[in-house]
Amino acid sequence: MDSNEIKSGMAGFYGTEGYHRFSILYPKLLLTDGAKWLADNAGAYWLMDAIGSHQRTAMKDVKGMLQGMQFWSLKKCKSNEKTGRSSAHLICERDTGDVAIRQLIEYTDFPLDEIKLYVVADGNGNMIVMLPSEY
Repeated sequence: MDSNEIKSGMAGFYGTEGYHRFSILYPKLLLTDGAKWLADNAGAYWLMDAIGSHQRTAMKDVKGMLQGMQFWSLKKCKSNEKTGRSSAHLICERDTGDVAIRQLIEYTDFPLDEIKLYVVADGNGNMIVMLPSEY
């Protein structure tokens, strides 16, 4: 799917009817219907894995804020003129401008220039990845 199709598809998600486990590596990280749709249609399970890989660090956050709510964004950088490849920055914020986690993704073919995702505790020990419109 191209970026317009992805944006159009994501626009239809408000709330969720279900939660989806997607990885045996991160059994306590669940996806809402919208986050699963994004992973399926944008080939973004790698993004969900990347968020999952940072949960151990997030749960030890010195400010204690990431245990309840995390604001994630993936922002693509300009493509390399020599290789044509795009890189991106994956960032987790406690609040706007309060960056807790940052990772350089050296190569991505993600169809959107930017995506925001929320990760919220469900009160049962799980963290739920969702589109902002599902919050």
